[in-house]
Amino acid sequence: MSTARVLIVEDESIIALDIQISLQNAGYQVVSIATNAEEALSDTAVLQPDLVLMDIRLRGEMDGVETAEQIRQMWQLPVIFLTAHADENTLSRAKRTQPFGYILKPFEDRELITMIEIALSRHKAEALIQAALEKEKEINELKSRFVSVVSHEFRNPLNTILFSTELLQRYGTQITDQKKEIYLGRIQGSVKRMNELLSDVLTVGETEAGKLQFSPHPIDVARFCKELVDEFHLTGKRKSPIAFSFRQTCTSDSAPLPWVDERLLRHILTNLLSNAVKYSPSGDPIEFKLNLSDRSAIFRIQDHGIGIPKADQVSLFQSFHRASNVKAIPGTGLGLSIVKQCVDLHGGTITVESDENEGTLFTVTLPLNRQSAHENNPCY
Repeated sequence: MSTARVLIVEDESIIALDIQISLQNAGYQVVSIATNAEEALSDTAVLQPDLVLMDIRLRGEMDGVETAEQIRQMWQLPVIFLTAHADENTLSRAKRTQPFGYILKPFEDRELITMIEIALSRHKAEALIQAALEKEKEINELKSRFVSVVSHEFRNPLNTILFSTELLQRYGTQITDQKKEIYLGRIQGSVKRMNELLSDVLTVGETEAGKLQFSPHPIDVARFCKELVDEFHLTGKRKSPIAFSFRQTCTSDSAPLPWVDERLLRHILTNLLSNAVKYSPSGDPIEFKLNLSDRSAIFRIQDHGIGIPKADQVSLFQSFHRASNVKAIPGTGLGLSIVKQCVDLHGGTITVESDENEGTLFTVTLPLNRQSAHENNPCY
């Protein structure tokens, strides 16, 4: 039997107490007995019952039908009417409030309990259906935005490739080697941008489908970070050079490597470093610091670029959210949502400190799980 919380709205005290005893004997919790509309609305707001038993005839300006209508509109709670009247007008008015039950007095306890259980079950089912509809609507909106944003982001590099190849094809013999290098560089840059977009798209798809896996294995985290920075410099992202520094605060120099998911870590650091470069003035260095301790790796990526307005920081890790000050700087708004998912899968945390026009600091802390007999001495 349910242990639901029930509000009784009945102005006949003897009847109300009889209903209360019946409900309590059946295992329900009676949160209050209201005698008029004002008390019913006040008790509903404060006590938040699971169900309301409502007498139709109440003393005062509002009767039970009007009171039930307000309760349904404001709190979406199931209401069962209790009444000694079965005339057509009363039934018609009650039906308009979409009640979950209608019981004529006098009634048997078993009849009341059955009606309550049916109402609670129906309300739960409707809530699940509504949640599913809201989720479906959210997914459809997400898909629509996804197609729109990604299509726009793919169009720019494709146009660059098309324009550059047409110039090389038409005027190849007349263009200097220096100009050719410029056009080829633009093509390569556009291809790399599209590859990054495809990677983000696939990762978001895995995340939405619940298929983004956490598969850790032992890696040299410091070496991984150094090689990643070298990749950035080699792929032409040196307009804002990345200054990497590494500090180790471990208790031993001889222990197995920490277990980290290299693919997810690459997503985390690549997105954060790319954003730092993207939103910084050309030539401004990016500070990338790694601190390794016995139990965690802390990554700090600091830029001195446009910063993130305070109002945007609340929604920073939501898909497609972009800060209001990015203006014409290209982007999909997917990167940070991917970062957050990857950090969560590691059981880690990510924080941001930022002021507009003063720069941004992201701090990622990942626990370093190790599978070794030397578990009490895990540093390297």
